[in-house]
Amino acid sequence: MSKTDGPVGQAVEQVGHVVGQAVEDIGSYIRRQREGAQVSLRQLAKQTGVSNPYLSQIERGLRKPSAEILQQIANGLRISAEALYVKAGILSERPAGAVVDAVFADSELTERQKQVLLDIYQSFRRENDQNVDSAARKEE
Repeated sequence: MSKTDGPVGQAVEQVGHVVGQAVEDIGSYIRRQREGAQVSLRQLAKQTGVSNPYLSQIERGLRKPSAEILQQIANGLRISAEALYVKAGILSERPAGAVVDAVFADSELTERQKQVLLDIYQSFRRENDQNVDSAARKEE
C-alpha cells in the first residue's frame, strides 16, 4: 500500500502539488523580475542581504520564502512587496480601484501604513453597503 492510497492520501498529494506549484510560481516570478531589471543573482543577494544560494533555491522552486525574505527581495528589485505576497499566496489579490491604486502608488508610505489605510477604507465601504441594504429593506 502506497502513501497515496485512499482519499486522504490523494488529498495530501494534491495539496503538496498545489504548494509545490505556488513555490515554483513565486520563484519563476522573482527570476523574471530580476532578469527584467537586469540584476544578477549575486547583485540581488548583495542588495537584499539574502544569500546567493538561498535566492537561487527560491528561483528554482526548491524553497518557499518567508514574508520577510519576500520583502527584502521586493526592496532589492524595487517592486511591490504586495505583488510578491499575492504570488506566494500570502495575500489575496486586492480589489482594483482608484483609491486603492493611489494608496499603493504612494512611495512615502510604508507597506504597513498602506495596509492600515486600505483596511479602514474597506471598513467604511462595508459599513455604507450595509446601510444601503438596510434602507432598501425598510422600503420593501
